[in-house]
Amino acid sequence: MSPFLEGMSAFITSPSAVLVAIVGSVAGILVGAVPGLSGTTAVALLLPFSFYLDPLLALILMYTISKSSDFGGSIPGILFNTPGTPSAAATMIEGHPLARKGYPVKALRAATAASATGDFFSECLLIFGAAYLAVYAVKIGPPELVTIYILAFVVISSIIGESMIKGIISTLFGITLALVGFDPISGNLRMTFDQLPLMDGLPLVPALIGIFVVGEVFHRFDVKDFGATAHKDQKNQTNEVSKRDDTFGLKDYLRVLPTIVRSMFIGASVGMFPGIGASVASFLSFGEARRQAKPDDDWGNGEVKGVAASEAANNATSGANLIPLLTLGIPGSTQAALLAGAMLIHGITVGPQVFTEDANLIYALFSAGLFCIVAYFVVGFWFSPMIGRIILAVPARITYSLILMISVSSAYVLNSSLFDVWIMVLFGVLGYLFRRYNYNIPAFMIALLLGGGMERAVRQTQLLANDGLWIIFQRPISLTILILTIVMIIMRIRKARINKALAAIQDD
Repeated sequence: MSPFLEGMSAFITSPSAVLVAIVGSVAGILVGAVPGLSGTTAVALLLPFSFYLDPLLALILMYTISKSSDFGGSIPGILFNTPGTPSAAATMIEGHPLARKGYPVKALRAATAASATGDFFSECLLIFGAAYLAVYAVKIGPPELVTIYILAFVVISSIIGESMIKGIISTLFGITLALVGFDPISGNLRMTFDQLPLMDGLPLVPALIGIFVVGEVFHRFDVKDFGATAHKDQKNQTNEVSKRDDTFGLKDYLRVLPTIVRSMFIGASVGMFPGIGASVASFLSFGEARRQAKPDDDWGNGEVKGVAASEAANNATSGANLIPLLTLGIPGSTQAALLAGAMLIHGITVGPQVFTEDANLIYALFSAGLFCIVAYFVVGFWFSPMIGRIILAVPARITYSLILMISVSSAYVLNSSLFDVWIMVLFGVLGYLFRRYNYNIPAFMIALLLGGGMERAVRQTQLLANDGLWIIFQRPISLTILILTIVMIIMRIRKARINKALAAIQDD
């Protein structure tokens, strides 16, 4: 408790940190509420500007935007039947029919309460659980790290996305690009193509902006899909008159509380596994809540339990996603990967050492996370309908054009280099192609971030014994992780075959 209380004191006594947390919480809701955008997009755009901020302020801004955007995606899903983020798609299933029946306030407030409850549980799990896991993670050596990296890549490449083959290709491509620059052992240059800026590796920030932000903008303009803001005929949805009993009070909360508790445990459990993501947690919890339906429930016509289940699970992944990052140095999601990039930019250790080297900073960040939950609960509970109307009023083409302009300036301002802008454009095209042909962007970017660390672990393992990498099979922990990896591959292949067989039966 002592490090946490010191970190909380550092956060509370800093007016600038509190102000940044408020700004991040509100901005995250607005970003999440714009269909097609997400917290990932906002955090990627902020990376270059984080150079000019104090490390704590930069991390607080990114973390609070990331957390509150998970909730913000539910607003357009409930009001306009267009989820602001992929993880809000499950919320939309029952949330929008509930709004159409004349209960938009009830749906939005149920989403807010469930999001805050799930997020609070996840944040407490992170605060009081990650440090204990880090104690054991510090004892892990290079052979164990190699197998952990392999397991993470297998999970990310096989679970995210529809195709395991495309996921593996995306991961291998990311690892390959991570090798650009100096060889850490021999000092030889690799894949630099005589370009001096590539000697230290690919510029990380322009690459992140390109694939997450510019690629998304290119994709939206290509498919001409700008979400609810592009369809003005949906404006009448915001003008529907709420019924007199359109409210959400303590009695309503207690009715859905068992669903929220069950869903937040599902969400936190899913969030601790790298790469699975909030969308999976949302649909798992939604399905479990529907399976537990009672006779008086109104599933299919706007059941508030469906809204609570998906939102509690969605936000319960938020803090849990950071546990593998802070204990093993492996991001649990794309937003955690971007946060890891920001930490590396500021020279902060990514891994279990952070609890000893930067304990005050990391617990201040956790305190900001708790404050963010309160902030977006207050804003969301009373102002969600107004936010929905604001989002609908802004023309989407203007929004995306401004984002593209900000992306170019963000990539350039970092080093005042046009080379970084070209890298951003190149990765933007790559991101567009990944989206068009359904390749795995999270797997690619996490592999790009972790590829260098995996190479160092492999080289260190080879130097530990004359047997080289065979030492992996001689150590119990690394061998166990390797066996678990093989089991997961077999299960994923088996599942793919079953799905293929079922599809063939349906076609017949």
